[in-house]
Amino acid sequence: MNEPVGLSWDYDGWIVLAGMLCAVAASLPGNFLLLRRMSLLGDAISHAILPGLAVAFFVSESRSSLPMFLGAVIVGILTALFTEWIRNFGDVDEGASMGVVFTTLFAIGLVMIVQAADHVDLDPGCVLYGAIEATPYDLIKVAELEIPRVVIVLGIVTVINLLFVLLFFKELKLSAFDPALATSIGFSSRLMHYLLMVIVAVTAVASFETAGNILVVAMFVVPPATAFLLTKRLGMMIFCSTIIAVLSAVCGHLSAVLVPHVFGFRSTSTSGMMALCAGALFFVASLVSPRNGVIVRVVRRQKLALRILSEDLIALLYRMDERARDCTVSVQKLSSILLARPWLAAWLMNGHVRTGHVIPSETGFRLTDAGRHLGSVLVRSHRLWEQYLVSEGGVAVDRIHGQAEKLEHFTNRELRDRLDEVTAAPSTDPHGRRIPSERTN
Repeated sequence: MNEPVGLSWDYDGWIVLAGMLCAVAASLPGNFLLLRRMSLLGDAISHAILPGLAVAFFVSESRSSLPMFLGAVIVGILTALFTEWIRNFGDVDEGASMGVVFTTLFAIGLVMIVQAADHVDLDPGCVLYGAIEATPYDLIKVAELEIPRVVIVLGIVTVINLLFVLLFFKELKLSAFDPALATSIGFSSRLMHYLLMVIVAVTAVASFETAGNILVVAMFVVPPATAFLLTKRLGMMIFCSTIIAVLSAVCGHLSAVLVPHVFGFRSTSTSGMMALCAGALFFVASLVSPRNGVIVRVVRRQKLALRILSEDLIALLYRMDERARDCTVSVQKLSSILLARPWLAAWLMNGHVRTGHVIPSETGFRLTDAGRHLGSVLVRSHRLWEQYLVSEGGVAVDRIHGQAEKLEHFTNRELRDRLDEVTAAPSTDPHGRRIPSERTN
């Protein structure tokens, strides 16, 4: 039997806090990167900072944090500048310009690192997923409290990013949606663009050592993308992305510690699990999104299909009623003509009974006055569309029924009047059948 896993604030608490700060710091500017269609800029910067680290080492001849941080930030900003310059100068796609810049700088950085291979440790694992598990071991004493250096750095970056979003919210919003309008009313959209790039560069560099490339890129992209599925209001989107970032960090670390233990392993990468949890939250949002969720779309399609079939049943009864007034039709006959399941047709007809459109009997159903009016509206729409498709669209008579069958379910009174006017108020359709007049109850 596996031994229980113990969690403590001294170790796990600092790791979770560092992950939360990293995730929130990245997700704040990530919302505006998403709106500008530049979400992968964070990925480009996190790759391109390698030459900055190498140059900082050559200049300072040390691996101290400050020179490395400054070198990486400078190269991160240059990455954004070069990307913009290539995009404007070469008139190429934003993604292509990013690819050119970050691959070139990354290659230069690798060459420089190779030249200093005896002095610089380049751990591929650390580059990919950082060393967030080592957060509690690098402490700084602040007012009698020992706080991890990473938490202090990421805390400062998070506060800066939050202040930046709050102070320049209107400018960021307007320049993201309409840069020309932003410039015309008094503030430079280009300046806001470069300020955002500086924030992204600083965030990527500050998070890189702790979180690595996987988590930084994931938090720039996934929480904002998830929030975008849930809301279309920018303020709410930023708030939701922050909550999603926090949940990803908390659930990620708990999953990294607890889930492998269930299967007999000790633990796995916290950064990787944080990114995985962020992806899982995105997947859930893609299912339940109130606007574009998979489940919502399926439900909407089913509701639409049921409404159309329900209306087709009434329209079919009306057409039969035209031939024999007050005729009664069985469910089996209705379902066989419409190629519907008998139980589904029966269920829909019972719904029409409750709404007063049909009257049931032992042999089937017949229309009431309300049902006859509804049927006349549907048939009128159908036959007006058939007439319009022939007279105005030039469609052959033998091809108009299927198209009119679809359009009749989305035709309101205003559109019917317009069709009637355009087709010169016909009394019959192209098949010679009477077009019902527009009536009211």
